[in-house]
Amino acid sequence: MKKIPSRTLYSIATVFTVAILFVGCKDNYKRVGQEVSERVFPQGVAKNFTVTYTEITEPLSSQDSSDTKLVFTLRSPLNENYDNLKFAHQLFPEGVEVDFYDKEGKKSTVVADYGIMYSETNIIDLQGNVVITSHDGKKLETPQLYWDRAKKWIFTEAKFTYTNPEDGTIMDGEGMDFNNDFTYFNAHKTYGLMTISEEE
Repeated sequence: MKKIPSRTLYSIATVFTVAILFVGCKDNYKRVGQEVSERVFPQGVAKNFTVTYTEITEPLSSQDSSDTKLVFTLRSPLNENYDNLKFAHQLFPEGVEVDFYDKEGKKSTVVADYGIMYSETNIIDLQGNVVITSHDGKKLETPQLYWDRAKKWIFTEAKFTYTNPEDGTIMDGEGMDFNNDFTYFNAHKTYGLMTISEEE
């Protein structure tokens, strides 16, 4: 019987060992992060649109006619509707402009670079160069602002600049909340210089 060299036995053993490792391996890796996330698509997309929201002034009669009042109009170049998700929301990725009207029909305007409307809570989150201009010329500038449509309340925890042309004042601060009619203001913290015009 011919003797097999030890070098050949070593090579055969190595090949069998590697083959067993390849056959015995299976993928037990748990996918996390980007690998497991599903692609999410909006249920609807609207471009260059205007939404007008009105309310009736009196309960409807049997003849189904009544006067309505304009509450707000919303304009945006793009809306992505994700109300089909568990956490229902709508995005305004290219900016949004909202005109809202008080009880007397006076218009105030808010513009922002980006917006998210949370469908279940009726809260709109406005972000990026948010500017509110009231019907009497008062102006609030802030990087982020929340508008609670149900409670008719607007608030921010971010820094702001508030300009009141009636008395010629400019106020800087951080955190503010107020009502839709701009009749109640609560500035959480103010700082810096407040410019006040003197009467002659």
